[in-house]
Amino acid sequence: MKLTRMMGMAAGFSLLLVGMQAQISLPSVFADHMVLQQKSEVPVWGWGDASATVKVVGSWAPKDTATATVRSDGSWDTTLKTAAAGGPYTLSVLGNGSCELKDVMLGEVWLCSGQSNMEWTPMANIDNRDEEIAAANYPNIRFFHIPKRGAATPQNNCEASWATCTPDVMKNTSAVAYFFGRDLQKDLNVPIGLIVSAWGGTPAEVWTPEELVMDNPRLRDVMPDKTYPWWPVEPGVLYNQMINPVTPYALAGAIWYQGESNRDHPDSYGILMKTMIESWRKSFKKDFPFYLVQIAPFTYNAGDNGAALVREHQEWVARTVPGCGMVAISDCVADLKNIHPTDKQSVGLRLANLALGKTYGRLESGFESPMFEGMTVNKNKAVISFLHADNGLMCKEKQIVGFRIAGEDGVFEPAKAQIKENTVVISSPKVKNPVMVQYCFDDATVGNLFNKEGLPVAPFRTDRNWDNE
Repeated sequence: MKLTRMMGMAAGFSLLLVGMQAQISLPSVFADHMVLQQKSEVPVWGWGDASATVKVVGSWAPKDTATATVRSDGSWDTTLKTAAAGGPYTLSVLGNGSCELKDVMLGEVWLCSGQSNMEWTPMANIDNRDEEIAAANYPNIRFFHIPKRGAATPQNNCEASWATCTPDVMKNTSAVAYFFGRDLQKDLNVPIGLIVSAWGGTPAEVWTPEELVMDNPRLRDVMPDKTYPWWPVEPGVLYNQMINPVTPYALAGAIWYQGESNRDHPDSYGILMKTMIESWRKSFKKDFPFYLVQIAPFTYNAGDNGAALVREHQEWVARTVPGCGMVAISDCVADLKNIHPTDKQSVGLRLANLALGKTYGRLESGFESPMFEGMTVNKNKAVISFLHADNGLMCKEKQIVGFRIAGEDGVFEPAKAQIKENTVVISSPKVKNPVMVQYCFDDATVGNLFNKEGLPVAPFRTDRNWDNE
């Protein structure tokens, strides 16, 4: 379907809603089977007759009523206090007409977005596919799967509905989102709501409000310049139709798996992601945690090392943007010629553990991959220290692979690496005065260095200047 046709459909749907405003109506994200963020002041909004009074009541606290007055443009909004996790409840909206939403759960709500590795469904092939699908009966996990459409202007609704997790539902939605939600639900033992909004092949610009891209020369001047018949590349078009319609729905946080389509202009990727994250937080009216997946090794056969630079910018985002984190998945790739690794279970688990550690405080350590911290030189050897390696490092094979070392001439040589507790000593007989070290800093090298908790060391180069962003 061409993007122009998608935009037309989205605009037509929005006009249809305007015509429905004779009585109280709600956006599609408020529906039977939904999950509302527990222990919060959750926004509730919709449309109705101008000047009418709207009342919103949740059966978890029937004496607490939120009220709103419909504005002259037919819109209204209010906030409703939610209790601790539980359900099923009802949510009643009363005004000129009324509606009652049933099977409403209170729990944790996460937005799951990105490109194809987030969109990837179990039916598209994952490890142990049939067994995983058959076991996917989780009545307390609910999906709100937003269809793939774009729009030229911000839309106020989308054609989607909440669905309880069954094998038939799970097999056709995001595998990463499912495994993330499943592992969260098992540990937290609360209902989990997963808003899935992903489209394969899309660059981050399309998920960012258009004006924020176009007003920043660093972003505007390196936008994708190709027209693809399969996915949109225009700034803001998916933010308009696949994010804006559910704002400001109350979230616990967001997970993100994207980056492969920004390899052509990696130098602006960190600023682009920072801009996108901040815009989403503003739209959702909450500085929610944002956890991203570092793109996996793949034989791009690129000459500009774009994949390594994207990974570097992803780490920059995790280090510098408040409330962000990153999982590395270099060890989850069985086939370097498959850009869609089939081990989505490990990806979901690592994202869930990151949330359990950083958001929920359920894990004290062992939920973050080691990242480069610093380098010192001892004679002809470089000593590398790491964050998130307090318990030490390990290699699952006889020799550590992936390290290169260079002197002042900038010529990198394969290096020998030796673990010393939570540091690695790097050397080469061809480099007498080490200046720089790289680890897996290319398209597809899969390293074998891990912390004692089994998480892979994220790729890096020691000469990265973080202050350039």
